[in-house]
Amino acid sequence: MLLFDYNAEPAGVSHLLESGTEVNVAPDAFVQSPAHLAAHGGHAFFLLWQQQTGANLNQQDWLGEAPIHKAAKVGSLECLALLVASRVSIDLRNNNGKTAEDLAWDFGFLECAQFLVAVKNGQKRENVTQFTCVQRDKDEDLLTDAARQKRTCENKRSTSQKRMKPNGMLTQVLFT
Repeated sequence: MLLFDYNAEPAGVSHLLESGTEVNVAPDAFVQSPAHLAAHGGHAFFLLWQQQTGANLNQQDWLGEAPIHKAAKVGSLECLALLVASRVSIDLRNNNGKTAEDLAWDFGFLECAQFLVAVKNGQKRENVTQFTCVQRDKDEDLLTDAARQKRTCENKRSTSQKRMKPNGMLTQVLFT
């Protein structure tokens, strides 16, 4: 395949462009897209190019692996960071039920595994924060509505008060 000839020089990329390689088409029987191969080769530059040309970075191959799995298997922290920044799903599981984090641990790439753990924990915190903010907004809306209703009720009630006139006489004033 042409991707194996890829190098970081502009001539390597232009060779792929001239050959008409499509970004989401898997040219072999194992359903390996150019993005899969770039991630497996640790070629973040080519992976970025794939992302910018519209490649599906969550596309799974015959093993159920997406480019994030391939990058984790070879310990390419640069490719993992690019994929995470591209908002790929880090929870995708391959046919064996393994995530990219699991594969990084299995293959001994501790830095990659720790990076994926940190990203996962950050996403959980972000989701909790978003939920809390939405819930807080709803609670504030309810409190605002309750306060508005209370003011309306207070304004509708007629009240009677006694007031002192300047001449010293008491009068009763009815407010509605």
